[in-house]
Amino acid sequence: MADNPHSHGDHKGHDHSNGHDHDHDHDHSHVPTVTKDNERKILISFLIIFSFMVVEAVGGVISGSLALLADAGHMLTDAIALGLAYVAFRLGRRAADSQRTFGYARFEVIAGLINALTLFGIVGWILYEAVERFQEPQPVLAGSMFVVALIGLLVNVFVLWFLTRGDTDHVNVKGAVLHVMGDLLGSVGAIVAAVVIWYTGWTPIDPILSVFVSLLILRSAWSLLKNTMHILLEGAPANAGSTQIVEHLRKTVPGIQNVGHIHVWSLTSGRVLATLQVHPMDGVDVRALVRQVEAELKSKFNIDHPTIGIDWDGDASCSIEKPSEASVSHAGHSH
Repeated sequence: MADNPHSHGDHKGHDHSNGHDHDHDHDHSHVPTVTKDNERKILISFLIIFSFMVVEAVGGVISGSLALLADAGHMLTDAIALGLAYVAFRLGRRAADSQRTFGYARFEVIAGLINALTLFGIVGWILYEAVERFQEPQPVLAGSMFVVALIGLLVNVFVLWFLTRGDTDHVNVKGAVLHVMGDLLGSVGAIVAAVVIWYTGWTPIDPILSVFVSLLILRSAWSLLKNTMHILLEGAPANAGSTQIVEHLRKTVPGIQNVGHIHVWSLTSGRVLATLQVHPMDGVDVRALVRQVEAELKSKFNIDHPTIGIDWDGDASCSIEKPSEASVSHAGHSH
């Protein structure tokens, strides 16, 4: 979890250091909203993908097709992703406590990191086997390969249709859809290889298309690894850098003299948090100013948990180097 200059232990109210209490009666949870429908879709999709992955792996061994084994490897990564997503859903429902003030939402990021590393391992194995097949071509049973690949294609089409019914906005559902779409290409590649071998007897097409599938897996692995590492390194989202926030607040919120000490990070995908200081102009209603800053951060940058410090002395610059001793305010929290 991130070390941030604010505490979430008391959710009763907050103080702007101007002598007024500012209470809120709304619920402010850091746990992502997860519907039962999303959980059910992920679980059913996992069971289907995992079951056919076993079938495809057995079919690949029997037929001698590396393309089928590569596609089974891709389906294994899908099954891992779906299984970890389901576990993340279940853990995400646990309430925050004094030791884990953000709950278990970041388990999703850990799951993504494990999945990415698994993908790299599978790609390495596929490429090694492909080189071996090029050097010593192996016989391939095109008929068995075609049947298994065709069933795999139908399974992926069904799972894709099932996942895209209803709510598809949650990050875990989106990730599962992307995985299954990649699997569709893998199944198509295996079918093409089977047809070529059936009509021409040219078996090198099998390791060639397995390399194609491995490149699809590699692309997914790199993207997933890059995104998870960015979140774990407390990186700011692409659309919510400190410079962008300063420029936007100065343009849209009257009464701000300066904005500084900005820290922006993602708790998990789609859950952006921020701390910053604002230096108000003389005579400005600080409460109204803070409320407007919160509204702008939410509407423009999708930051749903801003912690706003008031820099009364004008000491804050746009640097992010030293900690603040200014009073801090956030909707629904006491600091």
